[in-house]
Amino acid sequence: MTVFLWGVLPYLAFVLLVAGLVWRHRYDKFGWTTRSSQIYESKLLNIASPAFHYGILFVLVGHVVGLFVPVSWTDGLGVTEHTYHLFSLYGGTAAGALTVVGILLLVHRRRTKAPVFRATTVNDKLMYLVLLAAIVLGMVAKLSHTSGDGYDYRASIAPWSRSLFTLRPDTGLMAGVPALYAIHA
Repeated sequence: MTVFLWGVLPYLAFVLLVAGLVWRHRYDKFGWTTRSSQIYESKLLNIASPAFHYGILFVLVGHVVGLFVPVSWTDGLGVTEHTYHLFSLYGGTAAGALTVVGILLLVHRRRTKAPVFRATTVNDKLMYLVLLAAIVLGMVAKLSHTSGDGYDYRASIAPWSRSLFTLRPDTGLMAGVPALYAIHA
């Protein structure tokens, strides 16, 4: 099961992503757009959308740094493990909170503005649910391992993530990963 989850499933997900993009381009070439709802209400949208998008950008940058910048590089810059952990904890929590506030405001807007609600599709609702679950789960995983220097994902999850790009996934690195981190991954 470990080999499937951490050695096969990531590649399967990537293949499905590419296949889905090709299929969508071929059969729904002009449907690759969001249905703008700004015409119905823009006051709340002008707050919620930037909060969500900037927050998710900060979350993405944090994941790129956390997963793809090796410990040796941060050590070389003189960043101690404790300093890295604090930056990850507070910066990641702030970015996650900004993202959650943004998405909750966007959902509130969709639920309380009738024209926006009528324009909401099942896919929109599913996307909000999946995004919110992933973001909250990542924050809970991080915040539940805050004692000391927290869980050292840079010794397990990060090398595993990098090993995927070499096409030699080291599934053994994921063996002792806490459940919340594993589910989030």
